[in-house]
Amino acid sequence: MTTSFLERIEQPEPLVLAGGYLFEAERRGYLTAGEFVPKIALDHPEVLAQITTDFVRAGSDIALAFTYNGHREKMRIIGEEYLLEPLNRAAMRIARKVANEQTELLGRKIYVAGNISNSNIFDPNDPSSKDAVRAMYREMIGWAKEEGADLILAETMYYYEEAKIALEEIQAADLPSIVNVAVFATGELRDGYSPAEACKKLADSGANVVGTNCFQGPNTIRPILEEITQAVGDHPVCGMPGTFRTTDHHTTFFNLPDEGNTAALPHERTFPDALEAQNSNRYETAEFAEYAISLGAKVIGLCCGASVIHHRAVSETLGKDSYLSKYSPDMTKHFLYGTDSSLSKHITEHGNDA
Repeated sequence: MTTSFLERIEQPEPLVLAGGYLFEAERRGYLTAGEFVPKIALDHPEVLAQITTDFVRAGSDIALAFTYNGHREKMRIIGEEYLLEPLNRAAMRIARKVANEQTELLGRKIYVAGNISNSNIFDPNDPSSKDAVRAMYREMIGWAKEEGADLILAETMYYYEEAKIALEEIQAADLPSIVNVAVFATGELRDGYSPAEACKKLADSGANVVGTNCFQGPNTIRPILEEITQAVGDHPVCGMPGTFRTTDHHTTFFNLPDEGNTAALPHERTFPDALEAQNSNRYETAEFAEYAISLGAKVIGLCCGASVIHHRAVSETLGKDSYLSKYSPDMTKHFLYGTDSSLSKHITEHGNDA
C-alpha cells in the first residue's frame, strides 16, 4: 500500500526536503541572477531534470517542482506572462518524471511538491494586492494539482497574511501543505508577527507542516526554529536554512560582508551574486540537521546556496545513506592525509607542510 504524504509525516523518521534550486541553477549557469525567473524548466529541461535527480539521489524524499518565482508577477516583469502556464506545467512534469523514476530505482517513495513563493506584490494596506496574490496562488496550485502534486510547499512567506492566503488556496485544492515563513534581520515578519506566532496561527488554521526557510544560515536560524517548535508543540515543523555563514551581527545573507573580497563588485552587497566565499561547508549543514533532529523537526532540508554535498550530509546525519553516499569523502585514501597502509610514508608525512 502506497503511503501518502500525510501518513508519512506521522512516521518517526524525518523527511529530507532538498531546496535551493534557484541558486543551484544560477550556479550552473542556467538562470539569470537578479530577475531569478526559473525559465530553465522551458529553456533547458534536461538540466533541471538533472538537478532534481541529483537532489533526490542525495537523499531528498521530495522532488520539488522548480516554480519558485515562477508566478505571474515575475513573468510580467520580464514581459513573458504568456509562458506562465507552460513553465509551471513543465516544472511539475519534470519533478513527477524524476520522482517516478527514482522511486523505482531507489526503492523508496519520492513525493512531488508543487511550489509557491513570496509574491513581492502583497501590501497589507491594499486589498487589491491581496486579491491579486490569491489569484496568483490559485492558478499555480491548480496547475500543480492537475500535474499530480502530492503536496504544495509555500515558502519564503515574509507576511503572515500572505502565508494565510497561500494556505487557504492549498486547502481549497484539497492538497497537503508545508508553509514556511521567512524572517528578515528584524526578527519578525513584515506585518509584525513573530515567526512563532505566525506558525502557531498557521498550524491552528490547518497547515499540515509549518516552519521557516531561507534568509538565515544554519546557525542563525536555530533560535527561530526553536521558538517555532515551542509554539506549535507536537505539530510537524520544517526547517530549511540557506547555506551561508550568517552571524549574530549579520543574521541574514542579504547584507553579509566579505572582508576577503578583492574585486570591485557591481553593487554594494555580496547578495545575491558574490556569496560564493560565504557558503557553509557540508559539516556545518550536517550539524544544523543534528540540531533540527534534537528539536523534533519532521521535515529537514536546506535552501539557497545548498548543493548536492550539503543535502547528502543532511541525509547521512539523519541516518539515511543516500544513493550518492557511495561517493562520500574517504580521507583514508588521500595522498597527503590518508592512513591507508599502501600510501607512501614520505608523502603523507609532508601533509602538514603542503
